[in-house]
Amino acid sequence: MTQFTVTGDVDPFLHVSLMRGEKIICESNAMVMMESTLELKGKMTGGLGSALMRRFANDESLFQQHIEAVHGDGDCLLSPTLPGAIQVVDVGSTHYMISDGAFVAAESGVNLSVRTQNLGSAAFGQTGGFFICEATGTGKLAVSGFGSSFVIDVEPGKDVIIDNAHVVAWDSRLHHEISVTTGKSGGLLGSLVNSVTSGEGMVLKFSGQGKVIICSRNRDTFTSWLLKALPGNN
Repeated sequence: MTQFTVTGDVDPFLHVSLMRGEKIICESNAMVMMESTLELKGKMTGGLGSALMRRFANDESLFQQHIEAVHGDGDCLLSPTLPGAIQVVDVGSTHYMISDGAFVAAESGVNLSVRTQNLGSAAFGQTGGFFICEATGTGKLAVSGFGSSFVIDVEPGKDVIIDNAHVVAWDSRLHHEISVTTGKSGGLLGSLVNSVTSGEGMVLKFSGQGKVIICSRNRDTFTSWLLKALPGNN
């Protein structure tokens, strides 16, 4: 059975142990090290149409890495794009929605498909735009966010409001809606003013029952810092 183990405290690796014949899929450039019993191939999973949809939904490369234990059992180390923690969840009875750039790797039994969001989430959210990635099927799924990670259990009657730049993945059974305020009154103008003065910007309100994985750092802040750090942008 394929084993996913997170190793390291700061900017950890995902250590994957595969038995002969098993394979995983992972984001482009995720592989750091693998034993010679494994083979790596770049594939356009699901054809051009599916690959383009995932590109729009999750900012992925058109080609994913497929690592298979062809010549015997073997281990590999994977590293996420963002410097931060990795969470491993089980996909099966629970399906997960995945935010932009959060996908790291999955067992071959996990299907990464694309579905549409409502217009409000698409226009204002940063969790995939109009298209968003959903993990279905059966197997382990590894996701990553910027900084440390934390799992929130949402319960009926106890809605949770989260800054959408900190959302990594969530149970697809949860209902979510985008908002520009954490308050319950004040109208659109009041909401916009509160959003600006509080510095929170857009938030996501989750209701129902399920888990939400969040990260400690704002992904937008990291992106802005990275762009400024590039030569010629100072």
